[in-house]
Amino acid sequence: MVRKPHILIVGGGYVGMYTALHLQKKLRKGEAAITVVDSQPNMTYQPFLPEAAAGSIEARHVVIPLRRVLKKCSVLTGRVSTVDHNRRVATVEPPEGGPIQLSYDIIVLAPGSISRTLPIPGLAECGIGFKNVGEAIYLRNHVLSRLDLAAATDDPVRRRKALTFVFIGGGYAGVEAFAELEDMARYALRFYPGLEPSDMRWVLVDAAARILPEVSPSLAAYTVERLVERDMEVRLNTRVKSAVDGHVLLSDGDSIHADTVVWTAGVRPNPLPAASTGLPVDEQGRLRCTPELRVAGVADAWGAGDCASVPDLCRAERSLRSGASQYSRDDPTARCAPTAQHAVRQAKRLAANIVISLHGGMLKPYRHRDAGTVGSLGLHKGVAEIYGIKMRGLLAWFLPRSYHLMMVPTWNRKVRVAADWTLAMFFRREVVSLGQVQAPRQQWVTAQDQQKERVLSGV
Repeated sequence: MVRKPHILIVGGGYVGMYTALHLQKKLRKGEAAITVVDSQPNMTYQPFLPEAAAGSIEARHVVIPLRRVLKKCSVLTGRVSTVDHNRRVATVEPPEGGPIQLSYDIIVLAPGSISRTLPIPGLAECGIGFKNVGEAIYLRNHVLSRLDLAAATDDPVRRRKALTFVFIGGGYAGVEAFAELEDMARYALRFYPGLEPSDMRWVLVDAAARILPEVSPSLAAYTVERLVERDMEVRLNTRVKSAVDGHVLLSDGDSIHADTVVWTAGVRPNPLPAASTGLPVDEQGRLRCTPELRVAGVADAWGAGDCASVPDLCRAERSLRSGASQYSRDDPTARCAPTAQHAVRQAKRLAANIVISLHGGMLKPYRHRDAGTVGSLGLHKGVAEIYGIKMRGLLAWFLPRSYHLMMVPTWNRKVRVAADWTLAMFFRREVVSLGQVQAPRQQWVTAQDQQKERVLSGV
């Protein structure tokens, strides 16, 4: 009896989940075994995080349980710490217990990316990330708790600090979170009679000369204008030098005292490929991959997504048509950007190429024409650039929702998200802070401590 090959997929994000999803559809029954390993048993649809943080979408509806959608795959919760591709063995560290040695025949490395941070004093202690649903929920609760604090204090300095919100990073994630949460906070203030929108200060800081590098300069400028109209500050060509105790010191010499400092200044590749696999990587620590999504020069190893350096063939062809003398696959400017749009499409091509390789066929290169970018700036406000057509306002707000509703996996999630949006048309925003979820045992521990004190005092 011929042993069926074992395909190991490292990572359950966009690339990992979609690759497994396509493989289980394309492979014949019993043709191969598929295992997906990730530290979380679900995939987060990150474009919905700003709306989840603002309360427009239920947080549970932006995550997709891997075991529910990958019914023909084995899902293992744990962290892959090392890969020995010569021996075809990966070391998996589960949440509890000792490490597991997992053998495989074919490996797909798709651990994605992690937040790109800088050694800024105080940032680790007071900064809040915005890359997963836990951070989105925490940020929502934190913003609403600052409104509660400001309404309860008579100290004007303490109130001003509580109502000051600093976001560092002007990419799509930063701008959308910045705009959505301000929109939510502005709405919530109607339930705080002693507070006015003018009491709040929202500041977006970016080291670049413009925000939203993914869109045209005119749309980026339009976005800044709309934010400024809402009395929000956009500080460009500015770096954060320190954030100790919420005192944000900027490179222009200005300082801002804030209770809320949010870090959305980009991502970097997961360190696994560079540190623990022995596979070829580029200067940024990304796997060197061919246009067919194979790891360069390595058999039975594949890569895609944020951790992979994949040639952008469409950009190369445009460059040649525009008069460039030649195109080098090693040119870092002609690589696919670390976007969800590329990750989803690369996963489809990667899965198809694995099936082709198992059948002994000719692999096909990954190529994708960029459809454009879309983004929300709060309720009924947005910007979009689709196939060169620029849009703004209500239409640009509606398009991102339509696109992401189409792209989010499973009909279960599509219906739930659509229901959230439909209900929001007839009912007001929910502005409830569930701060207890950050420390659910605190009240119980306090009660136990008080009981011990009473026993010791003889009461």
